[in-house]
Amino acid sequence: MTEQTPSLEHPQVRKNADRYEIVVDDAGTVAGFTVAINYDTADGPAQRIFPHTKVDHQYEGRGLASILVREALQDTVAAGRRIVPVCPYVKDWVGEHDDVAGDVDPARPEHLQFLESRQG
Repeated sequence: MTEQTPSLEHPQVRKNADRYEIVVDDAGTVAGFTVAINYDTADGPAQRIFPHTKVDHQYEGRGLASILVREALQDTVAAGRRIVPVCPYVKDWVGEHDDVAGDVDPARPEHLQFLESRQG
């Protein structure tokens, strides 16, 4: 993830618990986020589910969602996890970028059930 003073021209992506945030100034203003939830089973690959991505309206149209998702997915692959896109934006993004295509698993019913159980 980026390591410089964040700005709109050079935003910084940070991992914060179960989400990645895109910061656009040195005050730590979060312009958007993508939720990223680890999913592990005894007999399957380590995965990270991406159920939701949001960029605040005032920051839309600046490419921040693409930067955010790119860095979150690259970090996921670097961590040895497979990508499970549930969020429509993330699904579209991986469909347009071959660099992560080999690291994507389709969402299955058990992924959706897991997400529902967390909302509890």
